[in-house]
Amino acid sequence: MKYHSSLRAPLIRIHCAETEEYQILSVQDNGLGLDLSGSTKLFTMFKRLHNHVEGTGIGLYMVKKIMENAGGKIEVESILHQGSTFRAYFKRDQPAS
Repeated sequence: MKYHSSLRAPLIRIHCAETEEYQILSVQDNGLGLDLSGSTKLFTMFKRLHNHVEGTGIGLYMVKKIMENAGGKIEVESILHQGSTFRAYFKRDQPAS
């Protein structure tokens, strides 16, 4: 909700899926979207792509580190002025052989 667009009512879609390796949580919105041309900055500590709202720039950095430390990953797709989709890949426990 923090990055909603004033041009439309906010819409958030949450979806879960699984693969053999991951449980996947997707969160999609129709908010401001992001310019990912400098996407390496997105998950960097103290980097912010929207400066009109309060924040420290450590939230996505922390999420990425937590996911990676647990064997997972996080990805983002975004279109500026249309919205974003974040996918968190949680590593599944592998059954014993």
